[in-house]
Amino acid sequence: MTKSEANYDVMIVGAGVSGSFIGWYLAEKGVKCLVLEAGSYFHAGNYPTNERDSNSKFYWGGGLEFNTHASIGLLRPKAVGGGSIVNQALLDRFDADALDSWKNRSGVEYFSQKALEKYYDIVDEQLVSQEIPAKYRNGNAEVFEQGFKNNGYICAPLIRAQKDCKYEDGNDCIECLGGCRIDSKQSTPVTVLKKAMDKNLDVVPDFDVTDMQVEDSTTRVSGTFTNGQKGEFSARKLVLAAGAIGNTRLLKQSGFRNPIIGSGFYTHPQHMILAEYDREINAQKGAFQAFKSNDENFRRDGFKLENVFAAPVAIAMLLPGFGKKHQEIMERYINLACIEVAIRDTNPGRIKINKAGKPVISKSLNKLDKTRLKKGTEAIYNIFNSTGAKRVIPGILPIGLHLMGGCAMGLDERNSVVNADFQMHENPNVFIADSSIFPDAPGINPSMTIMALSVKAAETILQKL
Repeated sequence: MTKSEANYDVMIVGAGVSGSFIGWYLAEKGVKCLVLEAGSYFHAGNYPTNERDSNSKFYWGGGLEFNTHASIGLLRPKAVGGGSIVNQALLDRFDADALDSWKNRSGVEYFSQKALEKYYDIVDEQLVSQEIPAKYRNGNAEVFEQGFKNNGYICAPLIRAQKDCKYEDGNDCIECLGGCRIDSKQSTPVTVLKKAMDKNLDVVPDFDVTDMQVEDSTTRVSGTFTNGQKGEFSARKLVLAAGAIGNTRLLKQSGFRNPIIGSGFYTHPQHMILAEYDREINAQKGAFQAFKSNDENFRRDGFKLENVFAAPVAIAMLLPGFGKKHQEIMERYINLACIEVAIRDTNPGRIKINKAGKPVISKSLNKLDKTRLKKGTEAIYNIFNSTGAKRVIPGILPIGLHLMGGCAMGLDERNSVVNADFQMHENPNVFIADSSIFPDAPGINPSMTIMALSVKAAETILQKL
């Protein structure tokens, strides 16, 4: 049994985006912190070099988990750095529509652009953010931009946390889905987490926390290392930053009884739709994600579009057909373009934990969600048809990448898990600050807002200490 010997002020479960920013902020203020992470610590020198290993090493479930009907594939990162390692580092501030919805649901007054601006700005100071230069946009981005112009839609360049990608040397961003081997992507291990580890932050990877005990002056967690060894750690305050599923699992396994825990689960279900052209698109080359929709009509109708793509294994999973028919499409891989419609889902799911400690996810689309999907799909067909696509091929597996909710924030204990100070209603020594506290689906890339709320949470934790 490994036990912590250090006297930690704050212990954080989860070294993803939220845990990293909380740990950084507190370490900068001289707070002694410990971060525990079920995944491994990767860096530019040991990132996987093929898609198979990336999927198996960076995600729970060996790559994909599913809802109860296997109608949505869930991508849940598992590594020090979490989603900042495997995503495309897209940075968006929430608009008034998203934050007003949160305020109305939760009663929390600081859910506003003005109140959160300070924290967004702090995040901006820690990251280098850029648009992809026009000369490095690939054929998929060109299809997206031209299709928007042809149909009178409005798009905008994506802002990404990156620097010095060296596209001129032939680097392809699609490899960054398995970790950026030139450390251009501003993932937390090369930004805030690195700074924090140089100060008062300790990080323990490969440790799966499975139980927690909370007392008046001490919090304790126990779990298992990947080598099978048991461990136990303690601190004055405990922060849960293991995501919607991870936080729900730990709370339920530890005996917390609030029936709201695990409810209100959202995913921004993302449907990738491909199109085949008679010319080479090479969506896999260069900076493959450059544009997003910026259309008020799309926002009102509850969906957004982005130009996306994936490596061959993932594309093969999305494509319909078997045998020769499937092979024929894959042989045209470099002729494929792809656009994703992500819907702002309105039908909340629920996370349960079975007797073996495994998550059981109930999540589906209601009538409104399906209407939003239909409108987004129609817009994509218009884009592809107006740019000379030979045929359009809908992907067969929706993906849930933005896993939100399960521990919603709110002033009313009857319909929320944490209060406006990020403390659990059941125990003020436990804080939660990641995407699990989202009251509903914002319909916007959540990463930057997770960072901003984490900084605000860290500010509050410091005051409580």
